[in-house]
Amino acid sequence: MNELLVQNSHADTREWWRGSVIYQVYPRSFADSNGDGIGDLAGITAHLDHIASLGVDGVWLSPFFTSPMRDFGYDIADFCDVDPIFGTLADFDALIACAHQLGLRVIIDQVYSHSSDQHPWFRESRASRDNPRSDWYVWADARPDGSPPNNWQSVFGGPAWTWDARRGQYYLHNFLREQPDLNFHNPAVQEAALAIARFWLERGVDGFRLDAINFTMHDPELRDNPPAPDTGGLRTRSFDFQQHIYNQSHADIPRFLEKLRALADSFGGRFTVAEVGGPAPEPEMHLFTEGATRLNSAYGFNFLYADRLTPALVRDAVEGWPHAPGIGWPSWAFENHDAPRAISRWIAPEHAQAFARLKMLLLLSLRGNAFLYYGEELGLTQVEIGFEHLRDPEAIANWPLTLSRDGARTPMPWSGDAPRLGFTSGQPWLPIGPDHAGLAVDRQEVDPDSLLNLTRRLIALRHANPALMTGSITIREAGEALLVFEREAQGQRLLCAFNLGERPVALPEDFRGRRVLQAVNGGTAELLPAFAAVIAD
Repeated sequence: MNELLVQNSHADTREWWRGSVIYQVYPRSFADSNGDGIGDLAGITAHLDHIASLGVDGVWLSPFFTSPMRDFGYDIADFCDVDPIFGTLADFDALIACAHQLGLRVIIDQVYSHSSDQHPWFRESRASRDNPRSDWYVWADARPDGSPPNNWQSVFGGPAWTWDARRGQYYLHNFLREQPDLNFHNPAVQEAALAIARFWLERGVDGFRLDAINFTMHDPELRDNPPAPDTGGLRTRSFDFQQHIYNQSHADIPRFLEKLRALADSFGGRFTVAEVGGPAPEPEMHLFTEGATRLNSAYGFNFLYADRLTPALVRDAVEGWPHAPGIGWPSWAFENHDAPRAISRWIAPEHAQAFARLKMLLLLSLRGNAFLYYGEELGLTQVEIGFEHLRDPEAIANWPLTLSRDGARTPMPWSGDAPRLGFTSGQPWLPIGPDHAGLAVDRQEVDPDSLLNLTRRLIALRHANPALMTGSITIREAGEALLVFEREAQGQRLLCAFNLGERPVALPEDFRGRRVLQAVNGGTAELLPAFAAVIAD
């Protein structure tokens, strides 16, 4: 394989997060240190050397906070402590120290839109209408007939309102009924959120991913959402029948984000990235990252729920983030804890190995930050989870029409021959993938042509080339199968070509005679076989 790396001349001046590669860890599923079948912080710390060996810039930890685990950590009962199943604050401090020693930045989730119903704030808020935190959550009176205040629906299905007899009112929950929405129109709630952020910044975290941040504020008038047009597609949730105009995305959200950004900047070198979902999130993502006073980046869902990877999909995603003043910086992921494994969504099993190599090069060639999901460097597949083993509340509620998120949250395979593949000495909290032994870390370590080792080389290639790290991107061709784009920065111009189809395709004339920096699956400067790719300068 032809690999010629170009010196990265801007390494000392680039903000560490711009163009970075971040590795997402789902703590329950990464490594279990105490044999209870659930991954924990000490297990993560013990395997940080694997993450560092990839050459990534940082690690993102999904929630590890105190929680009843109705939504597996996204229902938080204490924003400033570690749930005992994951360890202690001392374990977190040890993880931070080890990561920093290895040169890894650490970002963590902040979940501001809601808490657990077991949080002391909510317990106090629901106790009466006149207590000090009575307005910390979204409460509303019933309609005259006793029905909910409006027609808003929950993401997980059913009305977004639950009656509470203590208050004689309904409370809002955009997700589970056990996840009541905080009232971010209340300045005291905003100050409490900023205090949470300060707590973790003072413990040494390097940034935040802001979960469901567009759900943080609602329409105070509680107007009904209009119906969504029927496009003919399958709608499994009542949530899918509405346009979500009033239950989320309030115009005051950016003002809070400016406060958060100012706090993060006061600590120096911190990174903030928004998670913004929805059918057309780009305007909001741009709003949340506009200028120099809002968030550093926004995390796109363009690829996470797509059933196919096509040139048109890539073109539309990257052209939504032009290289222009005032436009924010994108972050991309092909996989995460909420979406089925891409290798199972996008390609037939017989082509999975080749396709995994292609998609890794594509992700690491896009303009923006690249988020790798744990096990993506191994090519992990989606695991079929039987109903009796389901833990995902959305999948349980909508069985069998909603594909379980559990299938993308299964244990990390460390050793192909070890019991439970080295994840735990106990019973894993989710079943292990039947084909994951052959993809285990130890088996790929010894194979120089494995996806794991290719991933290391591709991340090194990205870091060594300013055009790939921070350069502009121009789509040159987005046909039925062939995708061609140009990356350019600091006088370096790279041509990148990807064949997303099963038949060979010839490359345009301007590839001829160029030096190949990287090729996968037999790609050359003249021809791309099936699922092949090439980067040339």
